[in-house]
Amino acid sequence: MNAIISAPELAVALAGPNPPVLLDVRWQLSLARAAGEPPFDGRAAHAAGHVPGAVFVDLDRELASAPGAHGRHPLPATAEFGAAMRRAGVSAGRPVVVYDGGQGWAAARAWWLLRWTGHPDVRVLDGGLAAWGGPLETAVPEPAEGDFTPAPGALELLDADAAGELARSGVLFDARAGERYRGEVEPVDRVGGHIPGAVSAPTTENVGPDGRFLPAAELRERFRALGAAEGTHVGVYCGSGVSAAHEVLALAVAGIPAALYVGSWSEWSSDPSRPVAVGADPQ
Repeated sequence: MNAIISAPELAVALAGPNPPVLLDVRWQLSLARAAGEPPFDGRAAHAAGHVPGAVFVDLDRELASAPGAHGRHPLPATAEFGAAMRRAGVSAGRPVVVYDGGQGWAAARAWWLLRWTGHPDVRVLDGGLAAWGGPLETAVPEPAEGDFTPAPGALELLDADAAGELARSGVLFDARAGERYRGEVEPVDRVGGHIPGAVSAPTTENVGPDGRFLPAAELRERFRALGAAEGTHVGVYCGSGVSAAHEVLALAVAGIPAALYVGSWSEWSSDPSRPVAVGADPQ
């Protein structure tokens, strides 16, 4: 099953006999609070206009638990995640399409969580809301309760120790911007740099100027050039397990299975005993 869906394909699916549940996960990594400005409000953006029938899902509250020792966006409690998905109308026997404002990170986080917890048919709208081009509505949907019961473990999940080991035994991609990987800047976490052995692979390079994924063949070639050869064990991390989910999605489009380190740099760097590498060299 393809992990992404185009806007024309979505329009056809919505008019079909088993239309997908639509989830709107608009969210932005924002440093506005530090500047004294209000943070991005995804719920307000949804209320101002969304794909007809789309239900808003809050990444910070429904796709993650509270920040703490395991990072800025730890996994949500399974029961709470399941309840949130059922409120949004998600059922095991009905496809799900997720979108965000265009960056794709938040939508990919929802895609990964649903796939990890066993939903068989989840896709991300390629290019997000900007690619939709169809009508929008402002009415708040009231979906019928879904029946989805999450069963974690369908995709590979890494903890800190496993991520550190994979950086030595396989390929661990760092999906953050290159300057954060190199430790030149660090706007959020305690220290800059990367997990020793990790390879810089910014997730922004998986998409074109329109925010849509590059063709599968180009993505496959990109990741292979970075070390993801046939049979290689691959994992991904980022700052807090959001943009890394987008890279896992890009790898899925390329036909390369990959594990996700959800705690990512926000967890790794919070422990002073863990090693940190800086510069362009993975080691």
